[in-house]
Amino acid sequence: MTKAVTDRFAEYPENVRIRLEELRGLVFLVASDLALGEVEESLKWGEPSYSVTTGSPIRMDWKLKSPNDYGLFFHCQTKLVDTFRELYGEVLDFQGNRAIVLSLSKPLPEAAVKHCIELALTYQQRKNLPLLGC
Repeated sequence: MTKAVTDRFAEYPENVRIRLEELRGLVFLVASDLALGEVEESLKWGEPSYSVTTGSPIRMDWKLKSPNDYGLFFHCQTKLVDTFRELYGEVLDFQGNRAIVLSLSKPLPEAAVKHCIELALTYQQRKNLPLLGC
């Protein structure tokens, strides 16, 4: 983890940091399982950001204005969130065409989130397929 990302994680309340570290771990796990190469970790707009050459960047954050939620953010000009909504509309909550909104008071819907991370990290290979090949 870069110093900037480490410092950012340290700023989150402990219960939030634990959840964001769980998401971070899923990003690295999926990238490793799919042999996608090195994950670039940085801060974009003050939020931890993760990208690989085959995908679309994923950011994660928690905002004080929505203290009970945290989220995964995606490039709004992709088909990612629309596809996630189609696949997991009954399991996940969304914000427009840019984010999956997760609740701090509920367990992480790990299988759905992990699949969404996989789709984002492989987006360049899937972007022209209906429902991103799902």
